[in-house]
Amino acid sequence: MNAAEEAQIVDAVRAAARAEILPRFRALPSAAIHQKSSLHDLVTEADLAAEAALSLSLRAAFPGVLVTGEEAIAAAPSLRPRLGTEARAIVIDPIDGTWNFAHGLATFGVIVAALEYGRPIFGLLYDPTADDWIVARANTPARAASPSGEHQITTAKAKPLDALNGHAGAWFTPRPQRTALVAALSQTDRLTALRSSCHEYRFVAQGHTDYVLSSMLHPWDHAAGNLICQQAGGASRMLDGAPYNAALTQGHLLTASCEETWSALAALIRPTLE
Repeated sequence: MNAAEEAQIVDAVRAAARAEILPRFRALPSAAIHQKSSLHDLVTEADLAAEAALSLSLRAAFPGVLVTGEEAIAAAPSLRPRLGTEARAIVIDPIDGTWNFAHGLATFGVIVAALEYGRPIFGLLYDPTADDWIVARANTPARAASPSGEHQITTAKAKPLDALNGHAGAWFTPRPQRTALVAALSQTDRLTALRSSCHEYRFVAQGHTDYVLSSMLHPWDHAAGNLICQQAGGASRMLDGAPYNAALTQGHLLTASCEETWSALAALIRPTLE
């Protein structure tokens, strides 16, 4: 992945957001919002239209590369394993934070990651309402960018455990592990969930919060953030210490602002999930 290819992806994402997402924000009729696995797992006509438009653009820009997204995989689950086996793949979350989007909340984004045999080599976290993005390649620092320019970003420095602020979708963890996990994380300063991996990873990458814990290993949610936070100076790997790979379907991905914070949180969290 090079600078020209990065620019092609950014341009395609911004165009899809202008054409398919923003005109529908706070303008969706109820018939355009559908439930998938639960009341909290939604898809809208904006998700489908944005993924279709973005997939078309990226397939034209990257011929021969597997380009797929959350909604395509929902319709054809056999695509999911290919993200870990293809020499090059691009995975899209057309609207990350669909529940927020469908309820008129601006905490949603577009996520794109490029993978080599499941390993993230490019990540983009785009905010359509602000028209700004955070981006990194495997060989570049993480950067915050907008049409007016860009600058390098860094994660927060290490803090005592009781001063850490972070994000965890604890409801994805079965009880009684959930109860134990929340009790353990209550030893930190503040635990929140934004219902948007895009914005949670943006917060960590920019040094605003200290960690994200993920137990649903959807590559469209986590591959980009995994890379970006590492390239901003953080640590992001599976709770057992293994590197993240899109081939993984089970386990917990812990992303933290630095190695010291990652190690402290891992020691706190591991016993609750055994």
